[in-house]
Formats: sequence, structure tokens, C-alpha cells
Amino acid sequence: MGDSGTSRLAMLRFLERVQERDLARTRQWIAKEERREAERQRGMEARPPAPDWLLERRLNSRSAPVYVHVGGCWNAAKRSDGVSREQALRALAEGVPACSHCRPDTELGYVDG
Repeated sequence: MGDSGTSRLAMLRFLERVQERDLARTRQWIAKEERREAERQRGMEARPPAPDWLLERRLNSRSAPVYVHVGGCWNAAKRSDGVSREQALRALAEGVPACSHCRPDTELGYVDG
């Protein structure tokens, strides 16, 4: 009966080593994820603010604008450039249509004509 107690103790010590190794690996995963999260947060904080106004262009970046948008408009294409309030007003005055979803003309107080 003495042998079974020794082998049981040996098995428990083995289990302990396995669990310690697993715990160490889990702690490494946690540390790695904390670093990723901190890096993501720094990236978000370093991101420049969204522009207040956008001019959307066709596929050719040198083409005339096709729409004026409020910054952050869900319907603005990736081909949109941030512009100043004055540039957005000028574009509207030059006949560039206002987005029918975000209504930059209303936001800018622009009255046609």
C-alpha cells in the first residue's frame, strides 16, 4: 500500500507542474492581449479628428467633386477629402450637389441662389 501513496503523490506533483505551465501560458496570453489593447487605444487616441465637411470625388481623383457631405456621413465614399467650411460652401455654390442623406447644405445654412 505504500507504493500507491507514492505514485499518487508523484501524479499530483506532475499535475501541479502541468497546471503551473498552463497558468504561465495563460498569463503570457493575457499580457500579450493587454499590450495589443494598449496599442489599439494609443492608435485611436493618435487618430486625427474626422473632418467636418467632405467632398466626394469620382474614381479619378482629379475629377470634379460629385457630392458634398457632412464629415462622418455613412454614405460618403472612401474617395472623399476633408475640406473647410468655406470650401464646402464654395462647392455648393458652384453646383456640387449636397448629399441627400446627411444634408450638408442644411448644416451649413446654405440657401441656393
